[in-house]
Amino acid sequence: MWIVFALLSALFAALTSILAKIGIDGVNSNLATAIRTIVVLIMAWGLVFLTGQQYGISNITTKGWIFLILSGIATGLSWLFYYKALQLGEASKVVPIDKFSVVISMVLAFVILKEAITAKTLIGGLLITIGTFVLIL
Repeated sequence: MWIVFALLSALFAALTSILAKIGIDGVNSNLATAIRTIVVLIMAWGLVFLTGQQYGISNITTKGWIFLILSGIATGLSWLFYYKALQLGEASKVVPIDKFSVVISMVLAFVILKEAITAKTLIGGLLITIGTFVLIL
């Protein structure tokens, strides 16, 4: 089932890029990011309340809070830089560079999370890296 969610994530990420590029025309990139963030905030909390998960907030550990907050900061910075890049560059060049985060995430998973390095992950990461540079050059 996780693969269905991952594919849906990829689909909506692709739509995000195209819709953002169209919507950001003539709009300050920071303002556009703030508007996007409000929409995401409303959707996320709406789902939490719709599914009755708001009570789980008291079960989050200090470590959980710290890493979720750090993740939120990283997300915010990513979005701010992404929208500025989209405003200044072509989506067909910005998006592949942004998606290079896949390779960076793989490397961080190996180093920080101690996930196994396999021939498949190495080859896949290498192909993504090559593809990214082919698309942006």
